[in-house]
Amino acid sequence: MGNQTELRVVDGRRQRSERSRAAILTAALNLIDRGNYAPTTREIAQEAGVGNYAPTTREIAQEAGVGLRSFFRHFEDMEALIEAIDQKMRQYYEPLFDRDFQAGELEARIEDTVIGLTDAYERLKNMMMITRVQLWRSEVLQKNYARNQNGLRKHLEKWLPELKGVPEANREAAHATASYETWDRLRRHQKLNIRQARNAMIAALSAVL
Repeated sequence: MGNQTELRVVDGRRQRSERSRAAILTAALNLIDRGNYAPTTREIAQEAGVGNYAPTTREIAQEAGVGLRSFFRHFEDMEALIEAIDQKMRQYYEPLFDRDFQAGELEARIEDTVIGLTDAYERLKNMMMITRVQLWRSEVLQKNYARNQNGLRKHLEKWLPELKGVPEANREAAHATASYETWDRLRRHQKLNIRQARNAMIAALSAVL
């Protein structure tokens, strides 16, 4: 009887710990995804119309309904939290880019590639923006960014194998053209709608291919 009681106590603690960890991850994602702006990132966030790009441990703990001590029991520091968020989100964002090669004329494949890429960029723009804002000070984000960029290069050359046969300058120009940074410039800074921005990206890729 005593052993059963002890097992129930341990199991209850484990479940509470798992709930607290999940609440912290959800809170961080909620803060990133909504218009709750931190003073250090207010101008960037307002310009993009999205959430808090640099939530503090205190803000996350408050959003999750846990104390700071509980936060640091689950995550040693913000780098550990960022790594956990990436592991949680990879199952969502990686399939958006992992598309099979579709046979057809180059013109049609360029258009299909741009539509697929930019649909993913629009869905993931908050995550991509926080990566850009925090990249300079997070080794975890730098590692994950490099991994994702390498993956995107491989995907682009799978969808458009003609890239392997063009001069290096054209190939690098194509990768730059297909990047989120180019898409963000077209949408945010040049203020193009999705159709206009896609047409511009299609024209640029067609020109180098």
